[in-house]
Amino acid sequence: MIQRNPAHVPIAVLGAGLGGLTLARVLHVHGVEAAVFDLEASPEVRTQGGMLDIHEESGQRALHAAGLYDGFRELVHEGGEALRLVAPDGTVRLDAPDDGTGGRPEVDRGDLRDLLLGSLPAGTVRWAHKATGVRALGGGRHEIAFADGGVLTTDLLIGADGAWSRVRPLLSDAVPAYTGISFVEADLHDAAVRHPEAAALLGGGFFMALAEDRGFLGHLETDGSIHVYAALRVGKEWLDGLGGPDSTAVKRAVLAEFDGWSDGLRALVADADGPLVGRRIHALPVGHRWERVPGVTLLGDAAHLMSPFAGEGANLAMLDGAELGAAIAAHPSDAEAALSAYERELFPRSEASAAESAANLERMFGPDGLQGMLDLFAGA
Repeated sequence: MIQRNPAHVPIAVLGAGLGGLTLARVLHVHGVEAAVFDLEASPEVRTQGGMLDIHEESGQRALHAAGLYDGFRELVHEGGEALRLVAPDGTVRLDAPDDGTGGRPEVDRGDLRDLLLGSLPAGTVRWAHKATGVRALGGGRHEIAFADGGVLTTDLLIGADGAWSRVRPLLSDAVPAYTGISFVEADLHDAAVRHPEAAALLGGGFFMALAEDRGFLGHLETDGSIHVYAALRVGKEWLDGLGGPDSTAVKRAVLAEFDGWSDGLRALVADADGPLVGRRIHALPVGHRWERVPGVTLLGDAAHLMSPFAGEGANLAMLDGAELGAAIAAHPSDAEAALSAYERELFPRSEASAAESAANLERMFGPDGLQGMLDLFAGA
């Protein structure tokens, strides 16, 4: 393809996830224009995952800064903060209903992303722009090359491009490492009608069934479906041995890991609708940070990828975006002052959350994961 002439944007954000979109929105609120580039062809090209609990001290702070808190409240899944912990034999060990007083309401990730997208001027997000390389040009400026042959330059490059960030190597040699936990994801559609036993087992919110090295994690979604993760402490290659797209074979392999568990729990996989999806859980080192490099920074998973076992990833990405946007707006003619101020707060808060996530991984998938979580929720 013929390469286009290089273009220039003052602020370039790679990645239209929750963090990149929050950044663009907060900048827009302050009258600062940014361009967001995403590899996907459109916002509808794939589903955006399951439920998120949005924390008062992070995600909700970001939504207030973005002027979107009222819109967020309209998306909340009423009853979604309910929690149920179950033993492998199906015995319910903790059943905590959502009484409306919690500080971490649940929303659908896709709905939240749509809220952010709808708050941005048309053309802010440039779809079908897969970055294939970035390089420093000196003086804090950077060049971005795209898969379609396009090239642009920018005065401020922000990597909001996730776990395998193209921008991170400009700042750090760190790469995500396998945590030892793999997920196999399953869905049960129209649960109340088609899977009533599973719906009764899970309850109205978040569900965990745990034993040594394994468990089931699940959510009731806003559309009435159940999204389940079969989680296992296994070698990195374990998923490779599950075979191809034959869902029956994959189910058989996963269920073999839950031999002896109750029929109701095993049915969360055995009765799943559609294909099962495997996913290895990776994380950056706890305390990941970098020296200040002119004209570039990171947010979200690009900066502090962690396991999901503290529920902090999306919340921190949004807070990162909001705080970075506020810092840029506060230093309109001094990008380095803005980035220094942002990173000074970023590093300690992300280290604390990453440490919590790593500790919860060990608690959940330790010798007695169920008791460990019961103790945690009891305040022990």
